[in-house]
Amino acid sequence: MTIHQAYQQLLFQLFEVYDDSEAHSIADWVMEHVTEWKRIDRIVNKEFPLSAQKQEQLEKYTKELLSHRPVQYVLGETWFAGMKFYVNEKVLIPRPETEELVEWIVKEVAGSEWRVAGKNKVSSGQSAVGNAATNNKFSIQHSTFNIIDIGTGSGCIPIALKKKLPGAEVTAIDVCSEALSIAVENALNNETEIDFKLLDFLDNNKWNELGQFDIIVSNPPYVKKSEAKEMRKGVLDFEPSLALFVPDDDALIFYKQIADFALTHLKTGGTVFMEINEALGNDTVALFKQKGFTLVELKKDMQGKDRMVKAIL
Repeated sequence: MTIHQAYQQLLFQLFEVYDDSEAHSIADWVMEHVTEWKRIDRIVNKEFPLSAQKQEQLEKYTKELLSHRPVQYVLGETWFAGMKFYVNEKVLIPRPETEELVEWIVKEVAGSEWRVAGKNKVSSGQSAVGNAATNNKFSIQHSTFNIIDIGTGSGCIPIALKKKLPGAEVTAIDVCSEALSIAVENALNNETEIDFKLLDFLDNNKWNELGQFDIIVSNPPYVKKSEAKEMRKGVLDFEPSLALFVPDDDALIFYKQIADFALTHLKTGGTVFMEINEALGNDTVALFKQKGFTLVELKKDMQGKDRMVKAIL
């Protein structure tokens, strides 16, 4: 079987489960993974024979894909903020919307003033990423610049932030030890130094193990259990429910905790950034205003959906 024949066979089978665009995208990704050749190389060498070992590997991947297992879990990899991450069913697959959250934080930090003891002020810890100063920008005036990611999962948020803001000291917590192990592996693979902690954030008594932070960021569970019927089979059957769902009668449970945590662990001039349920944007804003946050901003993602909130005390 040639590379071209293998691709066509995979694509034809994927059409049974995925729409045309997604099937083509998955087929290209899988063939690149199997052959270790980019698309242009596969086109030039389309008559090159696929070894028996690689054919067997492709058959295994195809079977898993036809069961609706996400391609990221099948291949054990995904891309986020230009970096490769290892993922399996113990962690959520990073989404493009979360990349938007990271970029928002980086732009906000670029527009802030970080005064380092004994040094002139610098942006983004080392160099300016762009002028994103706004009327409600935060001003960081501490000798260290600290970030915490709550519910880190694969570690994509803190690792991306550390890469883009190398001067920051980054902490990341998660309640799942298996997820934390994956985050540690991703940090090592992407050569970033993150302080990972196994901690149940919903247990307020554990908060004394954490310090003070300039930025608190989180993409916590926010999908109501009643919304599960609207979700894709691949998400429901394979992604960790612990990282997805919250009770319908307490859908903002994590945001309440984040707000309370910020009241005691956010440095003066610091900011909270969160990804949210698109249907609960106004409710999330109202919650933080009720908790005493004076500047609360609701931001849409590239799809035009309410997806992020920024809150300043």
